[in-house]
Amino acid sequence: MTARELEVLRLLASDLSGPEISRHLSVSLNTVRTHIKSIYLKLEVSSRRAAVRRAAELGFLR
Repeated sequence: MTARELEVLRLLASDLSGPEISRHLSVSLNTVRTHIKSIYLKLEVSSRRAAVRRAAELGFLR
């Protein structure tokens, strides 16, 4: 997991929407979506809720 993906993951866990994350990170919404897709693949999940749960189980959200 890259540093940026971890940052996006932490923002997902804080219940920010995609557009809110893009504004917070000063990147395009498409960039955020790309990071989210990569996170899903790496965590082997298909939803935000599952990604946050799996990341917490793996200790990424401490």
